[in-house]
Amino acid sequence: MIVKMKFLSISGPRTDIDRVCEVYLSKYDMQLENAATELKTTENLLPFVEVNPYKDPLAKAEQFAGLLPDKEFRADLSMGKDEILALIRDINHEYLELLEKKELLKKKKDELLENAALLEPFRPLELDVGKVMKYQYMQVRFGKIGTDYYRRLEKYLFGDLNALFLEGTRNENYVYGCYVMANTDAGKVDSVFNSLHFERISLGDIYMGTPETACQNLRQDMEDTQKQIEDVDKEIENLVNSHGEKLLGARKCLERMAANFDVRKKAARIEEEDSESYILCGWMGEEDVEKFMKEVEGDSKIFVMVEENREKYFGQPPTRLKNPKFFKPFEMFIQMYGLPAHNELDPTMFVALTYTFIFGAMFGDVGQGLCLFVFGGLLYLTKKINLAGIISIAGVFSAFFGFMFGSIFGFEDIIEARWLRPAEAMSNLPFIGQLNTVFVIAVAFGMALNLLVMVFNILNAAKSHDLENMLFSHNGLAGLIFYGFLVLTIVLYMTGHTLPGNILILLFLGGPVLCFVFKEPLGNLVQKRKKKMEESKGMFIVQAFFELFETMLSYFSNTISYIRIGAFAVSHAAMMEVVLMLSGVPQGHTNWIVIILGNILVCGLEGLIVGIQVLRLEYYEMFSRFYKGSGREFQPFNKQSQL
Repeated sequence: MIVKMKFLSISGPRTDIDRVCEVYLSKYDMQLENAATELKTTENLLPFVEVNPYKDPLAKAEQFAGLLPDKEFRADLSMGKDEILALIRDINHEYLELLEKKELLKKKKDELLENAALLEPFRPLELDVGKVMKYQYMQVRFGKIGTDYYRRLEKYLFGDLNALFLEGTRNENYVYGCYVMANTDAGKVDSVFNSLHFERISLGDIYMGTPETACQNLRQDMEDTQKQIEDVDKEIENLVNSHGEKLLGARKCLERMAANFDVRKKAARIEEEDSESYILCGWMGEEDVEKFMKEVEGDSKIFVMVEENREKYFGQPPTRLKNPKFFKPFEMFIQMYGLPAHNELDPTMFVALTYTFIFGAMFGDVGQGLCLFVFGGLLYLTKKINLAGIISIAGVFSAFFGFMFGSIFGFEDIIEARWLRPAEAMSNLPFIGQLNTVFVIAVAFGMALNLLVMVFNILNAAKSHDLENMLFSHNGLAGLIFYGFLVLTIVLYMTGHTLPGNILILLFLGGPVLCFVFKEPLGNLVQKRKKKMEESKGMFIVQAFFELFETMLSYFSNTISYIRIGAFAVSHAAMMEVVLMLSGVPQGHTNWIVIILGNILVCGLEGLIVGIQVLRLEYYEMFSRFYKGSGREFQPFNKQSQL
């Protein structure tokens, strides 16, 4: 059902808005509207221009709470606002200090890693890096040279070049090493090496010992630095864990305070000579309004006014559905299609009953139905997944029809059919001949549903005061009479009874057809609308003809569409018969693995297809006749009651 909404306007001193939100509005679900645009009759409304002071502390609280381990902490909600802000400030100060320390250590580790990468190619060299960089009469250059140029360098070294090249490591492209020369030959030697594209690598004089020793020392320093980083991580972990309960409580309180402060986005303020006040407006459920009004009776700082019939002037109220727990999961299907407007019927219960009933008829099996019931029920209880709840309830109806059809995990010789067996039951109909009984029942069931949804459409049209659709549309009273008389005639013919007379046929079929054709003029007449016909009479007749043809076609297609209920009931029995044949049951040597796998496959695949087909029947064959789904969702500013 749809919760009846009332429109409230709440006002008081500007400085009292936080108290009102905290003390009163946090207990109730209220959808706030923009007061500056909604209250058009109130003058001098100004917006609030304030920055939410709780956003940054809330972001920090969420950040620190995200660092907590998976183990549960109980939120400490005993702290006040000042204590919460001080807690977040102190923890953030310590956290930033530790974070800065960690960044410095990471930077040091990166530098050590970079130095180790520079020294790595020179590890085979047997020389003291720190000393050679300080030679007085000789100079040493470290670097790399291309392999092709290195062959030419060897010729120079064997010639008259007074230099010594010490090779370190080499790869496909370069040879790493250093050359040693006297100070007096430095210019000539450097020129030769430069001409051979020798790329110098500056190592500096910070290393002690051989490159091998220096690399080992660097790696040891990196390990020590990494340990220091891990120690800082532990300090951060201990810092957060030691305040775990308070952090969770602070986050929860800050979420509430930030949400309450954000009410100002919807509020307006009124400036007067000696004071300033706020004003809030929005929708609240009728029951909540009564409780809220009683609670604020003795509070002199708050003034509440309930607007009557406000939807006539300021738009439609939002839609909030409230159904028993059994039907609650099926609200998902309604939300997928569109929520009902405030003057529409809530189809949740109708969908729940018809969906599960039709699903069971199309998928009738005791064993598989009970499996769906147990699996879906467990998933719904543990994960609160609405679709799982729907599957569980549909499984009950599957088991029921399984008893009616005498089928359990595909076996039809274990229990007797309480009603009929879909694949075997046949009926002899006049003019048609032999036809499967479940097909006949499915079409008859579809006819009954079509009549029912037409009644729903009449009720919806009455609630919205739409006399044209209520009386003259093909889904209104005229359509109900026309289709109902056709159904009655078909039933009488199929059961061998006397058909209605010509006068009745003319009255109950011809009259509604005229209503279909002249729906718009008749609607203008009963609703006293002065509207001229825009198109010519000839165009009106052509348009009316095609609309009438479409109406008749929709009656036929909607009715025949329900035959899929019987088709899937028969196909389910046929598919399980194939599984039993593959498992060797008819031959007397049962392969239980094939039976189990076959049941799982049929239960999963056919269950999915049947679920989609039933939803199609709901949306296209039923909803299209009575339901618009034009409502807007009720969105309370504070969802604490749902947490």
